[in-house]
Parts: sequence; C-alpha cells; structure tokens
Amino acid sequence: MIEILEGFPANVVAVRASGEVTRDDYERVLIPAVDAAMKGHDKIRVYYELGPGFTRMSAGAAWDDLKLGVAHYWHWEAVAVVTDHDWIRRAIDVFRFVVPAHIRTFPDDQAAEARDWIVSSLDKPTTRPS
Repeated sequence: MIEILEGFPANVVAVRASGEVTRDDYERVLIPAVDAAMKGHDKIRVYYELGPGFTRMSAGAAWDDLKLGVAHYWHWEAVAVVTDHDWIRRAIDVFRFVVPAHIRTFPDDQAAEARDWIVSSLDKPTTRPS
C-alpha cells in the first residue's frame, strides 16, 4: 500500500509504503500524485518512506516504477528514500548514477533529516549518510 504524506511543498511528492506495494498502488496513488506535481513544476522531488511495515514490491509495481522514472527522466530534482531495508539501499546505490537527480538514502531513524533535506536547497552531498 502507498499513502500520500501531507505537509510537504507542492513540488514534493511524499509517500509512505507499507505491506506489499502493487501496480494498483502506483496507478491509483503514486502516478497521479507525480502527474499533479508535474503540472505546476518543471522539476519535482520525491520523499519515499519504506519502513519496517514495508514487505515487498510486486513485479507490476517495479515495472511501473521503471516506466515512471523513464517517462519523467529530466524532471526529477531530488529523491530521498527512508529505509532500513538493505536490498533497497543497494538497488539505489546501483542506479543512482543513471538518474539525473540528487539521491540520498536515510535509515528509518533519520526520517526527520530526510524530510529536511528533501525541502532544502540541495547544496548537501548526494552520498548516503554514514
């Protein structure tokens, strides 16, 4: 399941994933939120929490994630991913060099710092905190 998080600027799509994330979650929640943010901004930012309640992403959701990323390739300004799931961190480390955006991962206990960073001026390094 994906839920939209409130309290972020209009150029930030903020979501929390829990349980299994499916293609339906992308098509009903995430893609419309990204499309709405794109209407008012040339570049958008994404804040994505995948906490302990997140279990997996279906193949359909992974495919929609790839399509969404490619469709808006030049429109991503920054992505903050909050998770303690090592496999997600590793996947982001592999793909961060092919996405023209600032990308940072944060452990679950640094969610507040991730929220601050995604709305900041982005003059901080794009590497993962130690």
